[in-house]
Amino acid sequence: MTKPFCTIGIESSCDETAVALLHGERELVANVIYSQAEMHARYGGVVPEVASRDHLRKLPYLVRDAITEAKIDMCDISLVAATYGPGLVGPLLVGLSYGKGMAFGLNVPFIGVNHLEGHIFAQRLCDTEITPPFMALIVSGGHTSLVDVASYGEYHLVGMTVDDAAGEALDKVGKMLGIGYPAGAEIDRLASQGDPTAMNFPRPMSGSPGFDFSFAGLKTAVLYHLRKHPREKREDVAASFLASVVSVLTKKSIDATRRYHRKNLVVVGGVAANAHLRERMQVDGREKGITVIFPEIEYCTDNAAMIAAAGAYHHLVLHEAHPLSLGPQPSLSL
Repeated sequence: MTKPFCTIGIESSCDETAVALLHGERELVANVIYSQAEMHARYGGVVPEVASRDHLRKLPYLVRDAITEAKIDMCDISLVAATYGPGLVGPLLVGLSYGKGMAFGLNVPFIGVNHLEGHIFAQRLCDTEITPPFMALIVSGGHTSLVDVASYGEYHLVGMTVDDAAGEALDKVGKMLGIGYPAGAEIDRLASQGDPTAMNFPRPMSGSPGFDFSFAGLKTAVLYHLRKHPREKREDVAASFLASVVSVLTKKSIDATRRYHRKNLVVVGGVAANAHLRERMQVDGREKGITVIFPEIEYCTDNAAMIAAAGAYHHLVLHEAHPLSLGPQPSLSL
C-alpha cells in the first residue's frame, strides 16, 4: 500500500510552540501546541529571549509527541514546513532552523511558510465548501489586515492597521483593567456581563475612506476615561471598549467584501475566537448578503496545522520548495 504524503508543520513565531502532521492536503493526523502564555504573564507581554529559549527546550519533545500521536515513523515524513515570518526573530529562528535541519537529515523538501498565509489556510482545514475568491480578515495580537484572496497563493492587501493591531489593543486595555496577559478571552467574558452602551468610546476611522484600521486612539480613550473614573465597573469598560473594536472590524470588513464583489468573508487569527465578534459579524453579514466564515476555535490561535496545510499546498499544488538558506523574515508581509 502506498504511504500517504506526510507534511510536518512547525510554528514558533511568537509564544506558541506547535507541531502538526498532515496527510495529503487536509487530513490532520496530529496537532500539538504548547503555550508560553503563563510564563510571559508575569512580564505583561512576550519577552523574545525568554520565548526563544523555551521554544528551543520544548520543540524536540513536541515533534516526538506529534509523531507518536500520528502513529508514524520519522522516515514517513515527506515534506517539512516551518514558519519563516512574520514574527519575533529569535522564536522564528528556532523553528525555522529545526525544520531545515530535519529536512536535511531526512533528505526531503522544505517549505518556509508565511504565518499570515497560514492563518488563511486554517479556514481551508475546517471548510471544504468555501474556496477563493473571498475576502479575509486576519485579526490577531500582531496583525489586523484585510486581504482579498483571489486564489490560494495570490493575495491583495486591501487594508491594515496604521498603529496597534486589534489584539494588541485588547491586551493593553486588559492591563489597564488588571487583567493578565493575554487578555482577549477575559475581556470577552467580562464584556458579556457589562453594558456596551455605558461609555461612548470612539470608533476610529470607521467613517474614513479606505479600509485601514487604527486602535491606538481607542486604547488612549479608555486610559483617559479610567483616569477620570477609576471606580468604573470593569465589566462596563470591557463591554464598551469591545463594542467599539467589534463595530470597526465588522463595518470595514463587510464594506471591503462588498466593494470587491466577494460573497464570502473569512475571519482568521486569535481575535477571531472572540464570541462578540463572531456574533456581530455573522448577523451583519447576513443583512448584507455576505456569508461570514470562522475556523474552529482551536485553529484561530497560532498552530502548526495551518502551517502544514499551507506548506503542503505550495508543494503539492504549486510545486514549490525553498532552499535551506532561507532565513527568518520578522517583517514579512503577504
